[in-house]
Amino acid sequence: MAGSRSSIVIAAGGTGGHIYPGLALAEAIRQASPDARLTFVGTARGMEGELIPPAGHELRLYTMAQFNNQGWRKALVPAALARGTGQARRILRQVGADVAVSMGGYSGVPLVLGARWAGVPAIVFEPGSVPGQANRLAARFSRNIATAFPTTRFPGRTIRYTGYPLRPEMLAFDRDELRHEARAAYGLAEGTTMVLVVGASQGSLSLNRLALGLAARWADRDDIRIVLKTGARTHDEVVASLQTNPGRHLVSAVRYIDRMDHAYAAADLAICRAGAGTVTELAVVGLPSVLVPLPNHEHDEQGHNAQLLVDAGGALMVRDGDASAGVVGPLIEGRMTDPPDLERMRKALGAVAQPHAARDLAEWALDLARAR
Repeated sequence: MAGSRSSIVIAAGGTGGHIYPGLALAEAIRQASPDARLTFVGTARGMEGELIPPAGHELRLYTMAQFNNQGWRKALVPAALARGTGQARRILRQVGADVAVSMGGYSGVPLVLGARWAGVPAIVFEPGSVPGQANRLAARFSRNIATAFPTTRFPGRTIRYTGYPLRPEMLAFDRDELRHEARAAYGLAEGTTMVLVVGASQGSLSLNRLALGLAARWADRDDIRIVLKTGARTHDEVVASLQTNPGRHLVSAVRYIDRMDHAYAAADLAICRAGAGTVTELAVVGLPSVLVPLPNHEHDEQGHNAQLLVDAGGALMVRDGDASAGVVGPLIEGRMTDPPDLERMRKALGAVAQPHAARDLAEWALDLARAR
């Protein structure tokens, strides 16, 4: 996509669920328009300082308070928003911004309001199936709303369903090409079923306990392997628990997985939380799953995320309170003995996969920039 040099400002902050799709969007913009100027904005509170500069992008910070603050801290939000909006407007002017893109969350609101004030078009991206409080506010100040899920609604507003931007290595995923190498890397014998258990970025206590329960349930089997990403905080505790688990020989417990493409290619079935990024990746790589939504969310966001794959026939959903070996074990065992059913689930996921989300969102941003 040729044209004059565009300046695009991206707000991606707080958690990986906002930052990683922002980085994927930036990569897609670079591919489409190599000379585009990219500037990230965020706050000093989130993970953006750890993730964005190492990826090679400029990061500028402004002020903003979290919307979910309680008590007296909640009273700080209006002042922080006003201050952050003014700072965002200055940044937009300093970089000669043609378009602003918020990847959602509280850290993106000042950018959208600052863009409105500066006369710069803005895109508000909603990564979840249920809009958060911050995006419900931000969307009032932009006509351009993009969603990761087809079921997401902003009442009275026109939206564009783009899907959730994924990093390039996921878009290049080829299960058939990777599977032999990946299974060899995990030391899997022919006929061994690999169950991949992955919590959120920091791991999950519930899924760790479930994996340990499944190991004990399957202690007498030699045709199953559990690869468990524990997260750094609970890794030592899980390893200690495995010492007395009769199924410890079935479990490979790791703090982090460097090659998620290998993990997805080697696995036959996954047990995961249902964050937007995870759900999107499972669809793109075609990996059947048991999804255990994070509990206690006000609007059951992860439950709605999971429903997309469940309705397609590519996943099963088990609520956190029911996620025991006694409940999940039979679900997996029934499919281990029915390969055609797993294959049907894999194919069903292809119907809801959106592998070109980053490209589509990048093209929209560049179109808005060129139209100025």
